[in-house]
Amino acid sequence: MREVEVAPEVRELCRRLLPEAEPLARRMADRIRAEVPFYAEGAVVPHQELDDFCDSNMRYVLGYMAGVAHPDQRGPRITGTSASGEAVPYAIVLQAFRVGGRFIWEALVEAAEPEAREVLLLAAADVWAISDMLAADVTRAYRGALEERVRRNEQMRSVMVGGLLEGDDNVAGDTGEVSSVLGLGRTGEFVVVSAESPTPGKEGLRGVERALRRSNVRSAWRLDHDRQEGVVALRFGFGADQLTEVLRELAVGRVGISRQFARLEEARDGRREAQVACAGASPGSTDVVRFEDDPLAVLLASSPEQAQAMVDAVLAPVMELPPDDRAVFLDTARAWLEAAGSTSAAAETLVVHRNTVRYRIRRLEEMTGRDLTRPVDGAALYVALECVRILGLD
Repeated sequence: MREVEVAPEVRELCRRLLPEAEPLARRMADRIRAEVPFYAEGAVVPHQELDDFCDSNMRYVLGYMAGVAHPDQRGPRITGTSASGEAVPYAIVLQAFRVGGRFIWEALVEAAEPEAREVLLLAAADVWAISDMLAADVTRAYRGALEERVRRNEQMRSVMVGGLLEGDDNVAGDTGEVSSVLGLGRTGEFVVVSAESPTPGKEGLRGVERALRRSNVRSAWRLDHDRQEGVVALRFGFGADQLTEVLRELAVGRVGISRQFARLEEARDGRREAQVACAGASPGSTDVVRFEDDPLAVLLASSPEQAQAMVDAVLAPVMELPPDDRAVFLDTARAWLEAAGSTSAAAETLVVHRNTVRYRIRRLEEMTGRDLTRPVDGAALYVALECVRILGLD
């Protein structure tokens, strides 16, 4: 903001008025209460608080024009960041400052000597420029206070969501209040969603709360170091299928969805299910897995030690091969199983000759010591391949 040149006569007038700043500020506060009904009763902004703001800002303006000191920036900052001031609509704040600016101008005209009034009239633009500087400071402070308030609210929501998901007794004992604050409702149809973060502190489901809100779906989220988790309140016409589709569009990593539950007190169990479902997706993918849709993957993901033991028991010789050779046999086994043992269909999928598939399956049987025409051995191979996928050993 540029410096405002003030006429010597105006500077002298402001110096004379500075000692009277306090009574002038009280009159200013009375004027604001009279002309801006929002402040009249003092319910949101107590009268003493408004008096203090007016005193600080009166000294700010008079001190600046008097040139006696560097402008006191505390005035507009206090006005913009006070606890009750956060509840005042921005338009009301600016209206109060317009009333205050007009009052200061009238006070200067009233106090000026007759011979100085002509100079004062010529300096009107300067007086209003200083008032605009004050309003600009207030605007920045107000926006800063609003951002801080939003940040604190988000932190509080995150703490409450964490309490629900972790089964915190303080939250669980007052679920009604928590559900009201989070806007979820205490009963209904809920699910928990757990999404991997691409990097520490980053959302795994970018803009998910906003995206769900567009579908009139309520949700509440928290972001931890390595995952983003939330509670979603499903509604008629927007169930788990629709939620899955929305999450697929937003996912930047693996995502798991719990089974539906009817009471928020069950969110802790839902979180465990969502995390296990997330672990059941392929590492490095953006798959969205629902807990009830893939029981085998969920079972294996819930016990990684047993999954590793299964890999060692069935596929140890294959896993010892060089990476490229290992990948060839694993891909061939998957394609052959998905084709229900048809070498022709598997060859078409892999874009190789069916004799190549037949040779690889025979070599796989030799390495593993299993007859893959036997359903039991074929099932063991399939489970072991799922373990490899879930553990990210491909």
